[in-house]
Amino acid sequence: MNKVQKQTRNDAYAAAEKNLLDAVDARTTLAGSNRMEILLFSLGTGETFGINVFKVREVSKAPFVTKAPNMPKGVEGLISLRGNVIPVLALAKVLGLTQPGDPLGGSMMVTEYSKRTLGFLVEEVDRIIRVDWDKVRAPENVSSGGSNFITAITELPDGTLVSILDVETILANTFGEAIIGSIEPLGTEHDVNIFFVDDSAVARKKIAEVLDKLEVKHKHAQNGLEAWTRLEGMAKHAHACGRPLIDEVDLILVDAEMPEMDGYVLTRNIKADARFEGIPVVMHSSLSSEANRAMGKRVGVDAYVAKFDADNLADTLRPLLMRHR
Repeated sequence: MNKVQKQTRNDAYAAAEKNLLDAVDARTTLAGSNRMEILLFSLGTGETFGINVFKVREVSKAPFVTKAPNMPKGVEGLISLRGNVIPVLALAKVLGLTQPGDPLGGSMMVTEYSKRTLGFLVEEVDRIIRVDWDKVRAPENVSSGGSNFITAITELPDGTLVSILDVETILANTFGEAIIGSIEPLGTEHDVNIFFVDDSAVARKKIAEVLDKLEVKHKHAQNGLEAWTRLEGMAKHAHACGRPLIDEVDLILVDAEMPEMDGYVLTRNIKADARFEGIPVVMHSSLSSEANRAMGKRVGVDAYVAKFDADNLADTLRPLLMRHR
């Protein structure tokens, strides 16, 4: 590659990073609009993948990665980024889409979610697109080798299918699932009921473990639209029985990113419906930036807790569940 080609490539990376960082404030206006922005990228397989822009801090060409002993499977090594040492994963390898000797990728996305910063090596970063959540579907009958790591599928106007990564599953598969330690039960004389929704199987499992330790009864849904349909049904049933819904549901725990209806629209629907009066809504998301907290506040969440800290989740839920008891 000559100097002109190198400069052109570097300019392209700089432009891509500028596009990511310059528009973050504008993206907070998507709260409640049931829309999201995803960064498209490829892994050298002919498929198109995507990740929520809010999880991406920057993009660059692939750096030199220092090998280190005793790294978890899938971690290629470490890099120093502005004074911080972060692990780097080759996404194609993590998703089981490579053969021995295949290149690890020419580009890197630096991601931040669940209080962890990681570098993801990919073949090439493409562009940012805006999609409606109601056009995002759960991945049924996905044949890709990385299907366990895909949380949703959407289709571009030209017919290209985009597989959206399940970052919680990638994190758990690489570094292990979060260990749920000792959590003191709520200790109420009456039954306490939580309804929660999350599109990640790993997240649902961990949430259920926390609620079980709190000795709280719980039901769940796997996406925002399913959650709203079920909550509306519960509200109609309570109304028909002549009692307030808060007698049956003490708290609603919502994820932010979900197929068909995101957590912001779900929260807005709940807060706009008088049948849900008095029922607190807590947003539990791997999107832990201040911008995302502001988005949650804008649609009326009563608390925002970042994934995944079992003690923090329990401590956030406890006072909200006790205040009506």
